[in-house]
Amino acid sequence: MAQIIGLPKLSPTMEEGVLVRWTKKEGDKVSPGDLIAEVETDKANMDFNVEDDGVLLKLLVKEGDTVRLGAPVLILGKAGEDITALVAQAAALAAQPAAASAPVPAPKEAPAVVAAKPAPVKPTPVAPAPKPAAKVAAPAAKVAAPVGDKVLASPLAKSLAIELGIDLRTLTGSGPGGRIVERDVRAAVISDEQVALDTPVVEAEPTSSETAIAVRAKPAVDGTGAYEDFPASNMRKRIAARLTEAKRDVPHFYLQRQIDAAPLLAFRERLNALLGDRGKVSVNDLVVKAVALALRRVPECNASWEGDAIRRYHGVHVGIAVAIDDGLVTPVVRDADQKGLGSISAEVRDLADRAKRKGLKGHEITGSTFTVSNLGMLGIERFTAILNPPEAGILAVGAVLDVPVVKDGQVVAGKRMTVSMSCDHRVIDGALGARWLIAFADLLEHPESLAL
Repeated sequence: MAQIIGLPKLSPTMEEGVLVRWTKKEGDKVSPGDLIAEVETDKANMDFNVEDDGVLLKLLVKEGDTVRLGAPVLILGKAGEDITALVAQAAALAAQPAAASAPVPAPKEAPAVVAAKPAPVKPTPVAPAPKPAAKVAAPAAKVAAPVGDKVLASPLAKSLAIELGIDLRTLTGSGPGGRIVERDVRAAVISDEQVALDTPVVEAEPTSSETAIAVRAKPAVDGTGAYEDFPASNMRKRIAARLTEAKRDVPHFYLQRQIDAAPLLAFRERLNALLGDRGKVSVNDLVVKAVALALRRVPECNASWEGDAIRRYHGVHVGIAVAIDDGLVTPVVRDADQKGLGSISAEVRDLADRAKRKGLKGHEITGSTFTVSNLGMLGIERFTAILNPPEAGILAVGAVLDVPVVKDGQVVAGKRMTVSMSCDHRVIDGALGARWLIAFADLLEHPESLAL
């Protein structure tokens, strides 16, 4: 039976998306897990996968269109079905404003609207167009997936669960007959932890025309020619909201420390000489490793405020702020304390490159426990960063400067780098933050320990 499919929630904070491109066309047959479109969210370009079998009878939006969460995007059914009433209903739904806070019950004869979702947050139902011509059966009720040795799950859900470390036996399936599908697995790992909050680590080149959105709103020009108003992207609007929330609601305080960077630079030079043409390790790669090891030494800082408890994380997952054309994202190096410098260097380069092309997946930009923001490569001597909730700490890294220093009573040339730690005072007190900075500075000033 034909059904309308709404825009799914592809990121934890998504409220609308831009349909970048369709990967299927009308008349194509699809199966659960098939990629049908690429959607720009407030974080990155995300895959839109279908969760049902059928034929794409009608594509309801064009490439470049901005679509609100849950709004109709396509009609899926069997080849040859009459979808006249569903097309009319979809047009009526698309013309309506965002759903009201209270659900509006649908008439008994109304066609069902099904929004394929990876997350358990459903858009509020909206009253359908009056007097529909066709009668479509409502979707089957959700049933808990069997628990035990055998779990009813789609192949895509099983592979994704292995990748993300999710036990399928703990999930409730939303597919036919209680089958666990991709959206159920993603719902188990997606939280309100937001990425893309603060200053960049990597200066991004403008996105290529291949990844640029086909249709963009034109800037509003003042009649006098004094200014132009450029529409904010979904990402920029979300960054603005989250930064305001973080600065307003989280009690920040800041700790600064100068680090003797001469040993660090000498160690990097020796390391890159050994690597030769196999790659290069950057100062930022060394900083990421030192942050991770310092969090292992002072685990009280690898934590977040949970209202009535302090949550201390067992894994050390370091977020790295990356500048892209429309804003900022924070890809995550997971278990950074357990990875070698070469692995971290290669992973950071890969994540930054795909971030610029908006090619990151949802699980690659969520779950960080501490963030690094580095403007040193752009010549910024020192700065402070806004926290990336729910994390309790973020480190702002400045440039390495040639400065005069006093050594053994003599003024000599030295190299110094200033770092600033922003702390959530509900979790990290001044003395605790100072302990962490001492551990971090010790690691960078004795960099051979980073390779142990």
